[in-house]
Amino acid sequence: MLEPICLIENTTNNELKVNQEAVAILSSFHQPVVVVSIVGMYRTGKSYLMNRLAGKNKGFALGSTIQSKTKGIWMWCVSVPGREQTLVLLDTEGLGDVEKGDEKNDHWIFSLAVLLSSTLIYNSSGTINNVAVMNLQYVTELTKHIKVKSNDEDEADASAEYVRFFPSFIWAVRDFTLDLEANGKPITADEYLENSLKLKPGHNKNVATSTSARECIRKYFPRRKCFVFDTPVHRDKLKIIDQLSDSDLEERFVKQATEFCSYVLGNSQVKTIKGGIKVTGRLLAKLVMMYVDTIKSGKVPCLENAVVALAQTENSKAVEEAHSLYKQLLSKRIVLHTETQEELSNVHEICLKEALELFFDRSFKDDDRRFQTQLMDLVRNEYDKKCQENEELSLNYCTTLLSQLGATLKPDYYLKQSGYQYFRKDLEALIFRYRNTKGRGIKAEQALEEYLAKTNELGRTLLLADRSLSEQQKRIEEQQAYAKMQEVKAKAAELMMVTMERRIEDVTRAQEENKRQLMEKFERERRDMQSEHEQVLQQMLREQNAMLQQGFDANATQMQREIGQLRREMSQAQNRSGGDWWCTIS
Repeated sequence: MLEPICLIENTTNNELKVNQEAVAILSSFHQPVVVVSIVGMYRTGKSYLMNRLAGKNKGFALGSTIQSKTKGIWMWCVSVPGREQTLVLLDTEGLGDVEKGDEKNDHWIFSLAVLLSSTLIYNSSGTINNVAVMNLQYVTELTKHIKVKSNDEDEADASAEYVRFFPSFIWAVRDFTLDLEANGKPITADEYLENSLKLKPGHNKNVATSTSARECIRKYFPRRKCFVFDTPVHRDKLKIIDQLSDSDLEERFVKQATEFCSYVLGNSQVKTIKGGIKVTGRLLAKLVMMYVDTIKSGKVPCLENAVVALAQTENSKAVEEAHSLYKQLLSKRIVLHTETQEELSNVHEICLKEALELFFDRSFKDDDRRFQTQLMDLVRNEYDKKCQENEELSLNYCTTLLSQLGATLKPDYYLKQSGYQYFRKDLEALIFRYRNTKGRGIKAEQALEEYLAKTNELGRTLLLADRSLSEQQKRIEEQQAYAKMQEVKAKAAELMMVTMERRIEDVTRAQEENKRQLMEKFERERRDMQSEHEQVLQQMLREQNAMLQQGFDANATQMQREIGQLRREMSQAQNRSGGDWWCTIS
């Protein structure tokens, strides 16, 4: 994208509306996406910071007046150097705009930024004081605007779920004029943030409100980072900052901005949703439409419901694409008719493997294996049709070949003395030439059997008419012709049995390949889930320890219950082997 485009429009009535052109652009990206959103009070320079992340001076609209410039949520998709990912930058409408005066709309803008991003930047100016924390009141309302589980009764135990799927959090403090010191010693920006987020003792209303905001930030965003920025230029030049090069800006600001961009681009992760599913541009587009439609209907977006809904459409698409790939590969890699069934089976096996790889890569949450079974049925039907076509082509080819070779076997020619012996000799020569012709395929003996069934009638007629043979000789010749026919029939049956056995073997091999890839996917997901659990656990333990040190025992006790629940989930996941899981769904 050469420039940003509005993704979610905020209409004059403060109603959210998805821009279908932006959705189409987003849907065209099939790579995983890293989504970086910025939120904050209006007129605090959010757009300029996002332009720097895009590596541009201009892009997201900047404003030089007291009026908010960005309306709704704007999107800019750029490539990530050296990574097979797309960076999606989301610039949001400023919060607290007095002209808009719609706090509910601000909550939805903030919630959508949280739902869609893998990294959330909160942009503020001045210092991180009590007022700045209180301005981030939207965090305290997040659980009213975002649900993790579809069952309300389970929502109370969902704190760890929020932590798992909420983005990492960066607080960008603009126009910072203080020295980073505490108790006479220099501190880092991260330490400055942590000091500012310490819970305040006391029980009056103001303290409780302030503590609630801090607690929510600590609980829902344990992955935190802070950057402070000097004023970039003299205020007179701020209105033309998008026209200035780095040499025109304050050196300290350029250094701070460079470090900020390097951290964000280097540490922001691919957006994932419940179940550890990596989000592609197409999935992100669907999430945008799903969340906005839910909000417009007056309901609260639910991560669990979103995953279920996405799984239905994406798994259907995965089946369609995998089936199409199988057909394409099979037609491309095999030239019918094949000499043996094994030749066709081997190609089928390779094509099936690649089709399954595509399906398992694209599908998710197919817990009852409904879509996987659907794909296997489609592949089996396609393979059966190809086998039937292969047999028909072989049979037609062999029938034509026998007809051409037998064109010289004219009945009138053999109506003479010893004509039957001449006929048998020519027929044996025909069979020899036929069996030494390459490329006959798997129906070669069946075609010969059918041909001999017809020529035997001619042979019987010639045998009866041949007066050079005694009755005993005729009986011997008739027995020999019958034996030859039985030999061909037995060979045809044998080849048919070999073909059928290989087709049965194909089914077994397909099931084994299906199971192998399914187990690999399960193990990958289990390892990812375990790693995710470990990360969340460590974050929660750090928060619990901080609360204990600060004397907030009740908060630490509540977190201990959540930690205990998470550990039980980890233990269950660890003890559940792939084989056990396979048995439960087989």
